[in-house]
Amino acid sequence: MAHYDLEEQEQIETLKTWWNMYGNLVTTVVVAASVAVIGWQGWNWYQRNQTAQASAVYAVLEQAVAVRDAAKVKAAAGELAEKFGRTSYAALGALQAARQSFDAGDNKTAIAQLSWAADNAKDELKDMARLRLAAIQLDEKAYDDALKNLDVAHAPAFDARFQELKGDVLAAQGKKADARTAYKAALGKTEEKPGPARELLQQKLDSLGEAA
Repeated sequence: MAHYDLEEQEQIETLKTWWNMYGNLVTTVVVAASVAVIGWQGWNWYQRNQTAQASAVYAVLEQAVAVRDAAKVKAAAGELAEKFGRTSYAALGALQAARQSFDAGDNKTAIAQLSWAADNAKDELKDMARLRLAAIQLDEKAYDDALKNLDVAHAPAFDARFQELKGDVLAAQGKKADARTAYKAALGKTEEKPGPARELLQQKLDSLGEAA
């Protein structure tokens, strides 16, 4: 029995020595891990809460769009951008509001809303914002600004649309050779997608005539 007591005493002394050497480090690691877990859970809760609130505001915006309440659309889009800018609802709201502004002939506001989306949206929504923004800038004859928005990295799925719109801008500038190159690039991206869109693209290319 004394033999076992002696062994236990040696183990205790070994543990005491180890704890004196590494106890503070272990405590720090445990506390840091606990804080990280709590922080992660808190962040997830915050994200879910933000998304839920943004969804509610976006629903208001959609209702306002349906009844063509321009003031309410603009206010809801502004609230989404200001309070929930990190959510997809903010970018969607900006796109919806920009369409409403454009339809109402308010290109200045539409450009501002699309510019915000182009700077803050993610993935496909960013690409859509840039395309719509460049299209309005083309209408406004702001050709250089339009080209800047089109000469950016984007998802491959949007290659044809970016190239076609680039061709439209270049054609409007009278740069037929460059426009022809852009249209051909767009056609190359639509070889497997025959239809009215491709036919229109071919018509645009044909309207430029043969290369000199």
